[in-house]
Amino acid sequence: MNWLSDPALAPIAQKVESGQRLNFEEGMQLFRTRDLNTLMRLANLRKTALHGDKVYFVHSMRLEFTNICYVGCTFCAFAAHKNEARAWDYTPEEVVAQVGRRYLPGITELHMSSGHHPNHKWEYYPAMVRALRESYPDLQVKAFTAAEIEHLSRISKKPTLDVLRELQAAGLSAMPGGGAEIFADRVRKQVAKNKVKAEKWLQIHSEAHSLGMRTNATMLYGHIETLEERLDHMHRLRELQDDSMARHGGGFHAFIPLAFQPLGNTLAQNLGKTEYTTGLDDLRNLAVARIYLDNFPHIKGYWVMIGSELTQVSLDWGVSDIDGTIQEEHIAHAAGATSPMKLSEQGMIRMIQHAGRLPVLRDAYYNELETFPAQHEAAD
Repeated sequence: MNWLSDPALAPIAQKVESGQRLNFEEGMQLFRTRDLNTLMRLANLRKTALHGDKVYFVHSMRLEFTNICYVGCTFCAFAAHKNEARAWDYTPEEVVAQVGRRYLPGITELHMSSGHHPNHKWEYYPAMVRALRESYPDLQVKAFTAAEIEHLSRISKKPTLDVLRELQAAGLSAMPGGGAEIFADRVRKQVAKNKVKAEKWLQIHSEAHSLGMRTNATMLYGHIETLEERLDHMHRLRELQDDSMARHGGGFHAFIPLAFQPLGNTLAQNLGKTEYTTGLDDLRNLAVARIYLDNFPHIKGYWVMIGSELTQVSLDWGVSDIDGTIQEEHIAHAAGATSPMKLSEQGMIRMIQHAGRLPVLRDAYYNELETFPAQHEAAD
């Protein structure tokens, strides 16, 4: 380990090399170190032990069935009131039609997360999932964040576990990881005080895991949270994953850090914040996550939030999944994301290949559908 320039990382490096778990203080040392070269090496070492040179992506479609929402999260620029001109709200039949408009051969995953609509009845939601599965039986529906599941529990007057059971029976395949934001109460009260509480978010994902449903987990960073609060968020996820693996044989597929977008939302306006997260902050966050979350199969570099160029760099920083082709994305772009609305399958393959990695097309369950050759060559 003569490449170490921060002696404090020596015992951490030994732990990573031997596959041992880091404690909280060691995780904080990773956040604080200026030895970014070692941080990158350790994250890549952890990722390579799990997946070798493989990097996963999915041929997917993103659909927001409504942007009408009453919750009022301060970081959000997506939500609209129902009387606003920019508001939309699709019926189940219109959702199926929207999928048909965007559908391309080979798409396997439909990702849906939307606003908390104040007027929809409970029956709307399983009817929508059922209509999608009847029209597109091969499409895996990944939908409804834990925040949405809590909302559905309220309007249906059913326990969240029953809500999940009924949606699963209608054809729900998996849950996205949104709504987590930052678990720390101090932050949550300022950015999402009306949204699902951290403990309930974790409970809902645990319930989904008990039904054999696999989920993702997110973290919104780069606003008012501290580094300790970022690591606390990861720590709680690691504990839940331990429990789900022990009791249900599986739980989270991937952890997805979401970089705060500073346009069009009241949080940014109140902070006077106009700058985006830096590339090094994004990469450090991904690397710490890969090293600390030793029980998560994948750390995802979400190209919508950090751009395709930095996502490609992140493949050396512990990232083993770059999400999907998406087709259209509105939530992050409403808040100022400068990435494209979609990427082609060939574009994703090329991104991975030119990083010297092995592209693997997956589905929502991380079944490997096709592997493409690696190309150790410079980009054009």
